[in-house]
Amino acid sequence: MNVLLIGSGGREHALAWKISQSPMLQRLYAAPGNPGIAECAELVSLDETDHAAVVAFCRDKDVGLVVVGPEAPLVAGIADSLNEAGIAVFGPSASAARLEGSKGFTKDLCSRHDIPTARYKRFSDVAAAKAYLDETGFPIVIKADGLAAGKGVTIAANRAEAMAAVDSCFEGAFGGPGAEIVIEEFLEGEEASLFCLCDGERALVFGTAQDHKRAFDKDRGPNTGGMGAYSPALAMSERLVERAMREIVEPTLKGMAEIGAPFTGVLYAGLMLTETGPKLIEYNVRFGDPESQVLMMRLESDPLPVFLAAAKGDLAGISVDWSRERALTVVMASEGYPGSYEKGTAITHLPADDETMRIFHAGTARDGDRLVANGGRVLNVTARGTSVREAASRAYAAVEKVGWEKGFFRSDIGHRAIMVEDA
Repeated sequence: MNVLLIGSGGREHALAWKISQSPMLQRLYAAPGNPGIAECAELVSLDETDHAAVVAFCRDKDVGLVVVGPEAPLVAGIADSLNEAGIAVFGPSASAARLEGSKGFTKDLCSRHDIPTARYKRFSDVAAAKAYLDETGFPIVIKADGLAAGKGVTIAANRAEAMAAVDSCFEGAFGGPGAEIVIEEFLEGEEASLFCLCDGERALVFGTAQDHKRAFDKDRGPNTGGMGAYSPALAMSERLVERAMREIVEPTLKGMAEIGAPFTGVLYAGLMLTETGPKLIEYNVRFGDPESQVLMMRLESDPLPVFLAAAKGDLAGISVDWSRERALTVVMASEGYPGSYEKGTAITHLPADDETMRIFHAGTARDGDRLVANGGRVLNVTARGTSVREAASRAYAAVEKVGWEKGFFRSDIGHRAIMVEDA
């Protein structure tokens, strides 16, 4: 089977690496890919927003499955265009992708189906939003409604911060997504990520992870797209996974089917593990980044037949096997991220991958013979071990061998899990 993978980040490199090992695979194409992905796929120049061009490429190359990495093409309806052309695609329709594309849509779905989540209100008027803040306590959470590249959420500790966040959203800090906002209660507890593969009716648990959003050690600094992750999430016991599936994921699939938007692909539930049980923070309609990197390092099954089964609406009887080992990834980012940063800085050395450690390219490019940084999050140094501590030790040992003067990283990825292991 020929496969087209859409995307260019660390998530896509991890997916490409794993898919490339499938006995089912004939040729793997990636659009646009990156230098790391080029080691396991043929890079092609395709504009993901030009759906006709993507369809034409798939027909020309006899592509049997398209795997869509990022959320924006899914929200824009690329899966609809491919399905209409009779091309299997691992990813939801535009109507189903609203679970990530509109936070208000998801909150309303939760309300209708009694899915546990934070109390909330939606606003499209700045004055009404500010009036509501006069009635609330703090901290409180302000979210831009639509896609904002992971930057549309503010946890406001006081009224002044909340007012500033509301102004920022409505003044266009996040472009179109700030035209409507959601204000919701602040949930306390430990965060965890639950991944499920879905075929429109059924959901198959596809691992757990925990990531680190803050830029700096000890969970300080601004929120980012993620500075590291580990899997499995030690806080997600089998009992909690079963409860989250029963109370959150399964009602969501039922609710989406009822409105004529059955969900297929991967559903990523961001959860808060509160004293009263797991509550939904948000849904993503694609694999997490950098969570994909640790999931792919632990996955022992061939992903291709599983993705294809989800795309074709038949996960009945499908199961997946996982390594008992832990996996951990450390994100190396450009100095200044998530704010402004310099592009084109030289990466002079990368340690060689081995059986327990791999480096996934997230934001790299080629400048002649040079490998350079081309984004905020640039490298994902990922390792496995019998414990989180061992995986972290291997990952950080590799980080120290990376030749990149303009990069930075957190030195405490997995610290909470290591404390639990050591207790």
